[in-house]
Amino acid sequence: MTNEYITIKENGIHEIEIKKSRFITKLVRIESEEQARNIIQQTKKEHWKANHNCSAYVLGNKQDIQRSSDDGEPSGTAGVPMLEVLKKQEIINTLAIVTRYFGGTKLGAGGLIRAYSSAVSESIKAIGLVKGTLQQEVAITIDYPQHNSLEYFLTQNDYTIAETIFTDKVTVNVMIDETLVEAFQEALINLLNGQLTLTLGETKYFEQPINCE
Repeated sequence: MTNEYITIKENGIHEIEIKKSRFITKLVRIESEEQARNIIQQTKKEHWKANHNCSAYVLGNKQDIQRSSDDGEPSGTAGVPMLEVLKKQEIINTLAIVTRYFGGTKLGAGGLIRAYSSAVSESIKAIGLVKGTLQQEVAITIDYPQHNSLEYFLTQNDYTIAETIFTDKVTVNVMIDETLVEAFQEALINLLNGQLTLTLGETKYFEQPINCE
């Protein structure tokens, strides 16, 4: 299990036009090669009139599996450039399919490489990326008089408050990067003079938007 990863924010479709050719890019989160192949086949059926349905995908925490297809375009002018965009941005578990409807003007090898690269990179910018960080849920239970101090501390240090529960006491659930849990606990004990109860919850990935290059 990796501590963090980068992937697309959500599944989406984005289209660009180059010299009257339409390039329709579909980006999809995937979990297996079988899923990727099924989506590629579904897209080919959906766009059966298209000239090409080129694809590239990466799987695994370190992009362990990498696949690409030119689907009839000259070798190396579509699938590989698409794959390079995914690799450069360190994206994982993502499938890119670029459907091309030919507009009548040939682009040449260099033009095709630029077109397919741009189709994927512009789609990534339009849809967005997220960084997933492995985080530990920490439940902090305190008395009401301590709540303001705790909330101020968490806000000033940009900690993520997942939930606050008010009963006879106050329980604040915070998501912390797994590597920072020990230091976080020590800081809280010092802040509240040990007048608190800390309970570790589940560990899960928390995703936040990041800037696309």
